[in-house]
Amino acid sequence: DEGSQLVALLLGAKPGEHVVDYCAGAGGKTLALAAQMRNKGRLVAMDVDHARLERGAPRRKKAGVDNVQTHVIEQGKDKWLKRRKRTFDRVLVDAPCSGVGAWRRNPDARWLRRTRPIEELLPVQAEVLQRAARLVRPGGTLVYATCSLLPEENEAQVEAFLASADGAEFELAPPEHFGAPFDDGYLRLSPARHGCDGFFGAALVRDAHILSEMSSSEAPPEAGRRTPATQLQLSN
Repeated sequence: DEGSQLVALLLGAKPGEHVVDYCAGAGGKTLALAAQMRNKGRLVAMDVDHARLERGAPRRKKAGVDNVQTHVIEQGKDKWLKRRKRTFDRVLVDAPCSGVGAWRRNPDARWLRRTRPIEELLPVQAEVLQRAARLVRPGGTLVYATCSLLPEENEAQVEAFLASADGAEFELAPPEHFGAPFDDGYLRLSPARHGCDGFFGAALVRDAHILSEMSSSEAPPEAGRRTPATQLQLSN
């Protein structure tokens, strides 16, 4: 869906960067990110579901994408993630959510209830955001997104994260020249206004000044400068 691709573009991935698609699933956004990067750099597609990641392999082959690696996120402590703390330029978190924004294409989903109850999803979303944020280098960008229209899954999660210890080094920073509609710093897409699935997106940037305070063992191998996201036009 167009809304999904717009959220991927919000990350502003550039050729040569180190980028993570944290909740990659079958890789729809991974392909969009690879295109942004022009197949250059390092793009890691991650998910807790190995089978879903595997379904992305033929899609990447068909698209001629060869800069993607995959990683299955371990429950609890993940040594792979810990070793790569603060080493990625950009991280996209398309968090598991209620899917309310996709009801226009799947109206029966409201009654089938194929997703977890929202009271179970909220702590999962908070944990996913916190874990993914640790991968972002100083000066790097973190995008939190859902295909939901519910404030408790969206704005409330971002505000709680920014108020937490993990989010203290981040600030809300909508990219300049993106072109898509923002409201109070958030990207909000709705079927009624934009003709695409309902999506929420928040771009957060980690304070670059903390780099001098980091030990040499924590410093990222590459620290390219942050650049504005790709220009994009979307009619209201």
